[in-house]
Amino acid sequence: MTMALSDRELLARLVQCEAGGEGDNGMRAVASVVMNRVRAPGGEYARIGQGSIRNIIFQEGQFTCVKEVVAGEYNAQNIYNMRPQAIHFEIADWAIAGNRLPPLGQALWFFNPYRPTCRQNFPSQVGYFVTRVVNHCFYNPTDAYFQT
Repeated sequence: MTMALSDRELLARLVQCEAGGEGDNGMRAVASVVMNRVRAPGGEYARIGQGSIRNIIFQEGQFTCVKEVVAGEYNAQNIYNMRPQAIHFEIADWAIAGNRLPPLGQALWFFNPYRPTCRQNFPSQVGYFVTRVVNHCFYNPTDAYFQT
């Protein structure tokens, strides 16, 4: 299901859904990854995303918050159920304007390991660990990413 929402609102909903409980920097970090993917100079995200926030957010298998069903169960924590507040729109606008959270660099991936340590590579050898922001680990692309 694709919603008839603006890119700005889609990004605000994704930020709220993926990191709404992680404070401003947690939400900025997620928004930074989405926009890094939108502006990726090569690899999978440049090819599939084609510079589109909507294409990046709805790319198959990327964000749990886009799925209404996870592991056969209804996922209530999804972008369709989000009601973004002013802060979520402010962060979306901040990221769309080209701002990024400094320690992330060109991070293209994040995930919550549900433990205190982050894997050194994610999602395989195409990303290397760069920083942790609240509950999420963030990964910059390796040269191998650009072959995807």
